[in-house]
Amino acid sequence: MDIDKDRLPRWGWLLIGLLGASITAQLINALVFAPAGLAEEYWVVTVITAMAPVLIYLGVWYEDDRQHYWEYPRERIVGDLAFVLLGAAVGSALAIVALVDFGIPRLLREIVAMGVGFLFSWLLFGWRNQDLYDVGPE
Repeated sequence: MDIDKDRLPRWGWLLIGLLGASITAQLINALVFAPAGLAEEYWVVTVITAMAPVLIYLGVWYEDDRQHYWEYPRERIVGDLAFVLLGAAVGSALAIVALVDFGIPRLLREIVAMGVGFLFSWLLFGWRNQDLYDVGPE
């Protein structure tokens, strides 16, 4: 199945991807983590972890100068995805754990956790794929 990236603007694909990731994460929260007894304050980690690949891989998919990424072996791409998911989960979990007892409003905690989680995941992805983000002199 070949998806035509010109069918929607980049923000449209981003919106669809983030909405799908959010719905999937909330289903996982409701079906797995709620019955397991995980406190609701930590459910945001699942949402951030699901959204991180959308944010990173949409740019790789959408931008023409990064299309060579898809020529890498499948094992490497799966490894990159694992790094993205791990980075988002660890980064956002660390932020939530660090802030949960300080009386900071939940929305602010979740925004900080999103920033830290996305930053960790992007740093790990960028570290593994330095050729995609070459910003040195030409």
